[in-house]
Amino acid sequence: MALKPTIYKFNITLADINNHHYPNLNLTVAQHPSETIERMIVRLLVFCLHSFDDSENLLAFTKGLSSADDPDIWQKTLDDQLLSWIDVGEPSFDRMKKACRLAKNTFVYSFNTKSDVWWKQNKSQFETLPIQFFAFQWAQIQALAKQVERKSSWSITISDDSLYVSTTIEQLEMNWRVLK
Repeated sequence: MALKPTIYKFNITLADINNHHYPNLNLTVAQHPSETIERMIVRLLVFCLHSFDDSENLLAFTKGLSSADDPDIWQKTLDDQLLSWIDVGEPSFDRMKKACRLAKNTFVYSFNTKSDVWWKQNKSQFETLPIQFFAFQWAQIQALAKQVERKSSWSITISDDSLYVSTTIEQLEMNWRVLK
């Protein structure tokens, strides 16, 4: 019997100061059986980062790890055109080359201890593609992962290159940096 995903529900009060965007997001996130809690949290944070550009509520989590042909998050128009392809982790060059052909905008968010090695090994190839690359700090992601509950109410403030996350337990700062 196949393992089922673990479902998490997040009620997020978002204040995106960078983009003057202040929604309340009620998100249901499925954690794939082979996905770490840290990876799932990065998907959630990235969704929040990109929600400002989603006035028609077209940004969505995909099947992710369950479907090798889909990004982790996408934004499609009502007529099924792919506006944004957003991947989390360290994808291959071939995968991202395909993503660039399919989507108008392509983003990659790396987050773990192998991010720097992956970037050094692939930077020259990736620089030929129109992709925006970012990296979160692994220790900060690990700290936030310890705060996750099956039902969570968080406040997230985005300012400059930081996310300030207030959970029921503590407040944490998540930083990201641009790789390209």
